Amino acid sequence: MPPGPDPETRAWASAAVRRFAAATNMLVGARRFRIVGGDPRDAGALHALLTGLGARPAADHEPIDQLWCLGTPDESTPVIEREADRPRGATLVVVDAGRHLPAVDEDAFGPVVAARPGVLAVPTLSDDVFLVSTGRDPEDDPAAEARLRWARRSMPVSRAVAAELRDGGLLRGTRIGVAMFLEPKTAVLSLLLRDAGAEVVVYAHADETDDAVAEVLRAAGLTVLARSTATTTEQKDLALAMLDTGPQILLDDGSHVIRLAHQERPDLLPTMLGAAEETTSGLRPLRVMAARGTLGIPVVAVNDARTKTFFDNRYGTGQSTVFAVLDLVDGLAPGTHRVQPGGAAVVAGFGHVGEGVALVLAALGFRVTVAETDPVRALQALFAGYPVAPLIDAVRDADLVMSATGMPDTLDLEVLRASADGAVLAVAGGVDQEIAVDAALAAGAVRTPVGRKAERFTWPDGHDVVVLDGGGCVNITAAEGNPIEIMDLSFAAQLGAVRMLLERGDELDRAVVPIDPAADEATARTALAAFGSRPAPPGPLAAQPADREPDVRTRRFGEPS
Repeated sequence: MPPGPDPETRAWASAAVRRFAAATNMLVGARRFRIVGGDPRDAGALHALLTGLGARPAADHEPIDQLWCLGTPDESTPVIEREADRPRGATLVVVDAGRHLPAVDEDAFGPVVAARPGVLAVPTLSDDVFLVSTGRDPEDDPAAEARLRWARRSMPVSRAVAAELRDGGLLRGTRIGVAMFLEPKTAVLSLLLRDAGAEVVVYAHADETDDAVAEVLRAAGLTVLARSTATTTEQKDLALAMLDTGPQILLDDGSHVIRLAHQERPDLLPTMLGAAEETTSGLRPLRVMAARGTLGIPVVAVNDARTKTFFDNRYGTGQSTVFAVLDLVDGLAPGTHRVQPGGAAVVAGFGHVGEGVALVLAALGFRVTVAETDPVRALQALFAGYPVAPLIDAVRDADLVMSATGMPDTLDLEVLRASADGAVLAVAGGVDQEIAVDAALAAGAVRTPVGRKAERFTWPDGHDVVVLDGGGCVNITAAEGNPIEIMDLSFAAQLGAVRMLLERGDELDRAVVPIDPAADEATARTALAAFGSRPAPPGPLAAQPADREPDVRTRRFGEPS
């Protein structure tokens, strides 16, 4: 087996891909790419990383989504000009990933304008070609309107589903409450609902509110009840104010507002068509409520839609949480932690999120061990090529530990005390106290800030670990959430749930109900086309008429008598 890239080259490739993702908020996996120029070892390391993350090198005759430039401007310019000749609406992102010097001459294509922080548009070349440099930091200007325009152009599936709702007039006059992470993609969803005829009211938790984005929505005429500075009491008041507008449908993330409605506004429930919930952790308490007979509205399990779980949980959360964690680690002073290229990482949990986290960590060169209490999932991890061990044993020599269970106390006090000194601990998605922060403090740990969204927890005996974002959801509070293309799928599923509730809400049980499989399939077909693949036609009709039972007799032993 040929040797892999040296640690320095691997670290460069990792930083380049993460800078691209931070600048664009776009997906790496499933995209077609080409690499131009550069040292063959650098190109090889970048190629290995991109393919490890699920991207696909384009054949000579294929159009590409990403052009990675490593060599000189003289090498890059003719390729950029050739690839710029493309169908309208087919986005090309040109990535200047020159390791030591710029690989793209931005002035060679005429005036450029900012499309969003870190992304330049080249209007004289094409409306669909954009430049990104991995060698400089994006501007600090939040540029909220530009970020919304950028997100909207990369959400063709949601746009298509919303257009069907608009054309059918189903949403006209319906009040919808959106209670999600308030950033550009959610803002686009809210505007699509508004444009389709709905009255939209938006709420977001303080640590999930981008104030600049909230102002853009207010300027567009939407009611936005969210502030990044709101206290816990103020957040509850804002959430109740949203409920007091009388939404007929709630779109939730974590089911906090759905549960608040049951606790504080039970009289509202009979007036509602229902709600949609898009997280695993949010569905768990709702299913308990349904089993107890206390769930007062139908809730569509958007999280369980195949076009959500198979993509958002694995590819979206995998990429965005690992990249956010490593971006935070890169900002820490040397000696603060023990994370290094090619180091040891532990993933707690091997559901869809854990699969994605493990995949991304392995692609970045980490030696990944999986800790999973479900024996079937543990076996899946083993078949995927990961060592499997009990969590308490796996963390002893780990440099990085990521919890992907969505369960409180996954990284409990015993695990924290067993973790190696200087290990970095973080949560992918998650719930409150998935890292047992309160228990650690009660046991005498002292928390000390050591960097942006990073704290050292030190016990009286000198043992210490670094916890990122207080155990919170780092891809939301320290980054821009999941990639746009992934959230396009999830929000298309949300829109499918809205259609279900509009058409059949009165008929649905007061329970957690699955999304219509037809909506899932329609979303996937639209997405296949958006990703440049021609979807296969629907499968053949059943050989037997629906009202006739099939012949169950076997013919393996000749014709039955």
